[in-house]
Amino acid sequence: MRQAKVSRKTNETDITVSLNIDGKGTVKCSSGNGFFDHMINSMGKHAGYDIEIDCKGDTFVDFHHSAEDIGIVLGKAFAECVGDKKGIKRFGLAYTPMDEALAMSAVDISGRPFLVFNAEMPAERVGEFETELVEEFMRAFAMNALITLHVNVLYGKNTHHIIEALFKSVGRALSDSTKITGDAVLSTKGVL
Repeated sequence: MRQAKVSRKTNETDITVSLNIDGKGTVKCSSGNGFFDHMINSMGKHAGYDIEIDCKGDTFVDFHHSAEDIGIVLGKAFAECVGDKKGIKRFGLAYTPMDEALAMSAVDISGRPFLVFNAEMPAERVGEFETELVEEFMRAFAMNALITLHVNVLYGKNTHHIIEALFKSVGRALSDSTKITGDAVLSTKGVL
């Protein structure tokens, strides 16, 4: 099984992530923010990944450090799970609707970290969650997972729907990209 457990402790957060990309979509996230937990659950469920996240963060300041640092640790766990990338499909693409919102995510497990993020958020907050943190989480995840990630919200009006479609879309694209389709690295260079 392709799985990893990664921990990281700073003056702002103490995080442990367990990830199994050959799982069944079982997710347990304790981040300190209910909406963010819901989004990680949606992403893991639609990826078919087992994810367990325990984060103790300085949420008395705000949720920024926790969201970004969870992205870092989850990204490192993902990079460990895919290892040398031998046999994986490498590319993934998913269009995902949620009611009036439509999100598209494209992934390349390239070893070249990059994020393109095009998502307008009509509201600054959903519950206690600051919506600008979606991009911060996605950037931290992509950089540490060593993937190229393009996230686009094509349209939507309800901020909750937009963000949930986005997380589900990322999960589905990741699932597609990590499927085993062969026994070699899918690159003309022979290495990723």
